[in-house]
Amino acid sequence: MDFATELAAFDPSPERLAWMEKRVGGLVEGARTRATEIHWRDVKIEKLTLELAHLRRMKFGVKSEALIAGNRDLFDETLAADLAACEARLAEERQAAEMGPHQPLPEKPKRERAGRQPLPAQLPRVEHRHEPETCTCGQCGQALVLIGEDVTEKLNIVPAEFFVDRHIYPKYACRPCATVTAAPAVPSVIDGGLAAPALLAWVMVGKYIDHLPLYRLEQQAARSGVSLSRSTLADWVGRIGVALEPLGDRLAELLRKGTMLHADETPVQQLDPGKGKTRRAYLWAYRSNTLGNDPPIVVFDYQPGRAGVHAANFLGDWTGALMVDDFAGYKRLFRGEAIELACMAHARRKFFDLHKANGSPIAEEAVCRIGELYAIEAEAKGKTPEDRALLRKTYSKPRLDALQLWLLHTRKSVADGGALAKAIDYSLKRWAAFARYAENGAYPIDNNPVENAIRPICIGKKNWLFAGSEAAGKRAAVIQSLLQTACLNGIEPMAWLTDSLEKLPSWPNRRIDELLPIKQPV
Repeated sequence: MDFATELAAFDPSPERLAWMEKRVGGLVEGARTRATEIHWRDVKIEKLTLELAHLRRMKFGVKSEALIAGNRDLFDETLAADLAACEARLAEERQAAEMGPHQPLPEKPKRERAGRQPLPAQLPRVEHRHEPETCTCGQCGQALVLIGEDVTEKLNIVPAEFFVDRHIYPKYACRPCATVTAAPAVPSVIDGGLAAPALLAWVMVGKYIDHLPLYRLEQQAARSGVSLSRSTLADWVGRIGVALEPLGDRLAELLRKGTMLHADETPVQQLDPGKGKTRRAYLWAYRSNTLGNDPPIVVFDYQPGRAGVHAANFLGDWTGALMVDDFAGYKRLFRGEAIELACMAHARRKFFDLHKANGSPIAEEAVCRIGELYAIEAEAKGKTPEDRALLRKTYSKPRLDALQLWLLHTRKSVADGGALAKAIDYSLKRWAAFARYAENGAYPIDNNPVENAIRPICIGKKNWLFAGSEAAGKRAAVIQSLLQTACLNGIEPMAWLTDSLEKLPSWPNRRIDELLPIKQPV
């Protein structure tokens, strides 16, 4: 029985019946449409929810060799943008789904946020006052009285702007004796050069801090109507490297005064003109102790090879504790008075890779035990060396002893030649060097400080491609040492280098320490 037959019993008029049929048919069709919309919206919400969960795992998921109390991986700006966009789309879809045909949109509870961070106080403020169009009341015509102000701040920028410094030297003459007097010319770090110190600093920071190859700096200048050829820029880099060599040498001297150092090395490509190809050279990195009272210093030493003699030549007669990996080139240093410290992060990494590859429960146990040692170091962060030594003696030393015994016992049941056996043997072979940090509150647990210092070099290599010569590599090492040391000390590298290049031509050598990018004691 159809709808019209059922309504006939109520004896409606034909017009009324037709209207009701049309009305009900519209409602049914609307319900079907609504159901379809709900279905596809639910599908879209489900898709966005899964996408959001995936992005959150990428952003907040633990990407560390430590299975317990590990460090979160740094998220990049692209992932953050994707996450924000996905959250916004998901919020829109959920609001649309919750909105009924005749119901007002329910107010969504707001998630508590930390709020926008205040803009840096050291930045200059440019005020823009926005006064009303009239100083009289629009209602009664009486004069307005200031009762307060609403202030909002927005971060702004003035793009780099090229300009010309005109140095004018008036000449004055004495008529009776014909003597001519004029102010002496301002000394320049590049005699007869057209570049002011700030422009030279811009090139150095762009190349060695921002990792921009010279052709990109050439393009940036061209957009401002300034022609700076790559050959000119390369000439400036070479000359500034030579000018900064005394500062680099002094920085290395101060570094070697420390009683504990980090050391590592990374390969770089060097152009070999005779063969028309490149060959491998090495950039050796030395970092001051981050747990002592030494100033933050990093020094790069460019050498043609990886032989241990290069490290021996750099350190000279230095004595102290040296944190290194298991590279054989360092072994000759420990035949004298140098003390070997081994990087716990390297030992952890071998077990972590095994656990990640095949889920080895033994490797997992090793990572967890080492993770406990790192948790103690996190607790000791910011403490004095004396307090850190006490904490290590109380908590780290027993765990290190237990870890060594567990490794010895476990090794007996592990077959020779496998990856797990090699990981255990690696730790046991250098155990004294691994555990030595617990004996001194100023010794670090790993070599991460110098590895972090090398990381920008690895980024830059992709842009620089290769060094033109050994001399060019040594000059680059000097510039990189000074600029990265400035960053470690919280000194803005562009400002520091500009100031130093202005002073350097006439600066006395006995006061060279004042030019170093190290925070001077108050």
